[in-house]
Amino acid sequence: MFTNNRQQAEWTGNYEVPRQDHLQDLVTKFQTTKSEEEKEKITANLANFTYDPYNYAILCQFNVLELFIDCLMEPDKRLIEFGASVICYAVAENARIVADSGGVLVLIGCLSSPVRNTVKYVIAGLYYLLESECRDRRGILKAKVVEWIRNYDEANGGGIGFGNLARIDARIEYVALEAIDIVLFIGFA
Repeated sequence: MFTNNRQQAEWTGNYEVPRQDHLQDLVTKFQTTKSEEEKEKITANLANFTYDPYNYAILCQFNVLELFIDCLMEPDKRLIEFGASVICYAVAENARIVADSGGVLVLIGCLSSPVRNTVKYVIAGLYYLLESECRDRRGILKAKVVEWIRNYDEANGGGIGFGNLARIDARIEYVALEAIDIVLFIGFA
């Protein structure tokens, strides 16, 4: 990962395409291509840039997170999985963008995905949104959403990769109870 412009310049050298230009080119190609296979390749390439916080400012400039939120509404299961993974990795630093772009409801809609990894990314992304105290917390804490997460965990028997999600479920339950306590307190005050 790059932490500053100097490291980025050392890595790319003098003859590489500047990162901003490359990312802009990828976004333009995604928006203009008709091929689902090409879209998958482009989103996979863009997803690689989201692992490094150095890139977040550039990604925000080109609305890449919004592009991945749009991917969550595509019929292609791979695009949905890529979108969910990017949001999962980037949401801790960019929760406001995800929330302001309607990403919370779209993520919740992906809880019913038949793709196991997609659901894992969505649950983790929702957890990060909860931790960021985004303004859409009530949507995440709805009884139906918490029930979906619990059912998913139970159906998968806490298998590989689900140990941490069980803790997320416990945190969601704790936050939900905390929110209920606040509502009850305000309601009876």
